[in-house]
Amino acid sequence: MMDPDYDLFATIVEEGGMASAGRRLNVSPAMVSKRLVRLEERLGTRLIHRTTRRLALTPAGERLHEDLRAIMAALDEAERRVSGASAEAAGTLRVSAPTSFGRMHVAPYLGRFLEAHPKVRMQIDLSDDYADLVATRADVAIRITADPGSGLAARRLATNRRVLCAAPRYLARFGVPETAADLRRHRLLAAEGQLPWRLLGPRGPVSIEGTSHVRTNSSEMVRELALSGVGIALRSLWDVSDALEHGDIRQIMPDHEGSVDVGLYAVHLPQNNPPLAIAAFVDFLVGLYAPSPPWERSGIAPAENRL
Repeated sequence: MMDPDYDLFATIVEEGGMASAGRRLNVSPAMVSKRLVRLEERLGTRLIHRTTRRLALTPAGERLHEDLRAIMAALDEAERRVSGASAEAAGTLRVSAPTSFGRMHVAPYLGRFLEAHPKVRMQIDLSDDYADLVATRADVAIRITADPGSGLAARRLATNRRVLCAAPRYLARFGVPETAADLRRHRLLAAEGQLPWRLLGPRGPVSIEGTSHVRTNSSEMVRELALSGVGIALRSLWDVSDALEHGDIRQIMPDHEGSVDVGLYAVHLPQNNPPLAIAAFVDFLVGLYAPSPPWERSGIAPAENRL
């Protein structure tokens, strides 16, 4: 049995507020605040910054919460070993994923996971912002990046294969580029921060400088602009595979693709004994996307340099 004030602190972090923590523990908000102050005074440090809008962990609070998660997982595992109970994933699992990817390639499969693990309750947060696992209280984050983050447990699920593509109407009007030099004279489409493009061609890396024909902070907007014939985009296969298969968009310069350094990762805070729900969900993602992701289509040109 852990100190109840530690359990209270962990619940405040998990619920994202003192009022919701009180409801979960059947404790009044005033008592929750009083016990949190008592814990901070006992430890001699502030654990949570309180503002009118949100709570934020202090560095000391982040360390304590990470340690408590590991302790809780170890206690749960110890009880299961002593009692002989079969291990079963349970509890709330908070997952963060990029908006489009989560909608297209996570949501359709969650029912399968929940059927296999009926005691798991899921909270899914979709955002294209970088998910700080501590600040967002996420148990697992799906990241599409070349660097999943230092100090995290990361599982590579797949290579994020990215291809150059444009709508047939755009190519009919402006022609089909065949070289990197040709590409620089075309209308390029990219969200803020996505240019220059770093491509891998038959002769090695190529950098494509330029300015997006339409300025936007939305990657989804870039996709729709490309589909409507506004310009050429560098898009992930998971995002445009259906459009490619149906001919709504065409791959161009198939010998040039995005760097294979960019991958699809599942990340979580490192723990000696992670909760079974985390391990089960990461294993589920591995089975879903590796070794052949569902968005890989036979009609798309193969990549010689793909991992």
